[in-house]
Amino acid sequence: MEVINIKGTEDTPNVILDKDSAKFEISGRSLPEDVNMFFEPIIDWIDEYSESPLDKTIFDFKLEYFNTASSKIILDILLKFEEIAEDGKDILIKWHYHADEEDMLEAGEEYADIVVIPFEYIICEED
Repeated sequence: MEVINIKGTEDTPNVILDKDSAKFEISGRSLPEDVNMFFEPIIDWIDEYSESPLDKTIFDFKLEYFNTASSKIILDILLKFEEIAEDGKDILIKWHYHADEEDMLEAGEEYADIVVIPFEYIICEED
């Protein structure tokens, strides 16, 4: 599979999707002007990945901020990984947040209430 490696900007997240090295990560800020256009190749990649996923997938969300449009896409991504889990594969979501960002922790907890896949919450050290 092709590797997706998108360098983030002020408004778009860093995205690494690399099946061969088992690295799956979205980090930074997500408030792209056209959220569907930005995330379309990512969703397509996950769809392709779901046809032949690894036995264990650990997906890291290291978001500092995301807008409402991005929150819908994040849920779509999580639902796709829930489907992979339903097919018998191990999925773990690592939800990283800064200790002083209660909103990000709560967002992760809300997603965890919606999807039936395990979440691990990780407090980031300040940069």
